[in-house]
Amino acid sequence: MKKLFVCLTLFLMMLVIAGCGGGDKKSASGGKTPKDTLVVGLPLDLASIDPAVAMDNKAWKVSYPCYERLVKYKTTADGKASTEVGPSLAKSWTVSDDGLTWTFKLETGHKFADGTPVDSKAVKFSVERVMAVKKGPADYFKPVTAIETPDAETVIFKLKEPFAPFLDTMAVNAAGVVNPKVMEHEKDGDKASNYLATHTMGSGAYELTEFNPGQNIKMVLNKNYAGKAPAIKTILFQVIKDPSAQRLQLENGDLDIAAGIPMDQLDQIKSNKAVQIFESPSLLTSIVYINNQKAPLDNVKLRQAINYAVDYKGIIDGAVKGRGEQLTTPVPKGMWGRDDSLKGYSLDPDKAKALLKEAGMENGVSLKLLYSDNQGFNEAQALMLQNSLGKVGIKLELEKVAWATFRERVDKGNFDLAMGTWSPDYADPQFFMTYWFDSSYFGLAGNRAFYKNDAVDTILREAEKITDQNKRVELYKKAQAMVLDDAPYIFLFQTNVLTPMRANVKGFIYNPMLDDMYNFEDMSKE
Repeated sequence: MKKLFVCLTLFLMMLVIAGCGGGDKKSASGGKTPKDTLVVGLPLDLASIDPAVAMDNKAWKVSYPCYERLVKYKTTADGKASTEVGPSLAKSWTVSDDGLTWTFKLETGHKFADGTPVDSKAVKFSVERVMAVKKGPADYFKPVTAIETPDAETVIFKLKEPFAPFLDTMAVNAAGVVNPKVMEHEKDGDKASNYLATHTMGSGAYELTEFNPGQNIKMVLNKNYAGKAPAIKTILFQVIKDPSAQRLQLENGDLDIAAGIPMDQLDQIKSNKAVQIFESPSLLTSIVYINNQKAPLDNVKLRQAINYAVDYKGIIDGAVKGRGEQLTTPVPKGMWGRDDSLKGYSLDPDKAKALLKEAGMENGVSLKLLYSDNQGFNEAQALMLQNSLGKVGIKLELEKVAWATFRERVDKGNFDLAMGTWSPDYADPQFFMTYWFDSSYFGLAGNRAFYKNDAVDTILREAEKITDQNKRVELYKKAQAMVLDDAPYIFLFQTNVLTPMRANVKGFIYNPMLDDMYNFEDMSKE
């Protein structure tokens, strides 16, 4: 089976070093935290970190370093991230000519945090557990019909049909191998999900030791980790919801990394030589879910009118300070399979008004926009959308809720419009096209627009099953044109990623497949 991956030239390090107050080098850049400890600011409370449940990068930030997977993303010779996967728990693998049987050979010597060896049965248990829990992550393994373990070092996956991105799915958070002993914590048939919501039982570089909702999360080095011993021994996540408080704590040296500072405040710390800002193009997209199943938004003319009413350039300039570009197709730049000939929607108030008239809404319409504070630019973005849509007669009422509430309501379809972000977990356009537009993915699994087009379903399901990349590109381009006409979402922009951290933090690598996650085991502090 031909390996499908992308080689992205998306990695630009910006070390912002300019004048700041006096003092020696250590006091200027070192901060107040110990050299073997990283303190990370979080802008919101986390829900479950169970690999079988969690479906957002905020939770994966904590869980990903605590588990190993069959494969992992490679690092290039010059120390940058690659979107190609390579060996991890698996030292090698083969696939049958028909694409239905994948055989992985495991590396020996890997142990869970309690010292139990990682073997094929643990891999089988972990994947079957995700499938049994039946939450969003189960979709990664939908082609799997059986898992065989002929010996301790061999695991065989049987698929019902070929699945082009299968190998890449083995690097996602849900593929983390969990110690089967976790079943000692099972209650009421929950497969230990309640326990793993706030605990970890993996073989990764770290293990979770404290989880205090609304306060902090602590991870320490897994003494049985099979890899190179990390320089960072302790990771402390501090829940700090106020962006200004995060910025001040970063500048004062109480935080090593800040994950919740909006771009306008980042500009305020550029001159601080104790802080560096890592900036890189990314595949992180900003979109608005339009509830296609809810009147009056089930009218395609209204959805098209909304798309023509958006001031895309104004939102990019205002919300993310120009650090992004309009998303003109559902597949962002940097991902193969994109149809560059498609130009998407653009601001055209007259066309928006004409479409409203065709929809029988020439006197205007009132809608609600649901959003949360999970991204620093959401507030500004919501206000700009309200302003631009209001100019054509679409009254937009803003409704800001907590992140957990937002997720619950959106998953259930309890909204008109809802702001969202999306980044791929593996390097395949299927992760955008299928998750956003296949009607079998209503709600939690991705299609939060509750969009359904039978013709699009047929195309996307065919594209998953074939391994010829050229044929897959043709299918994805056809589907892109169709969904743009249906206007099930507002495709706003893809943005640069900016990660502010203390200047003495070294070794950070940004991978667009692991957005908002950190390679803690490779990092250090001077």
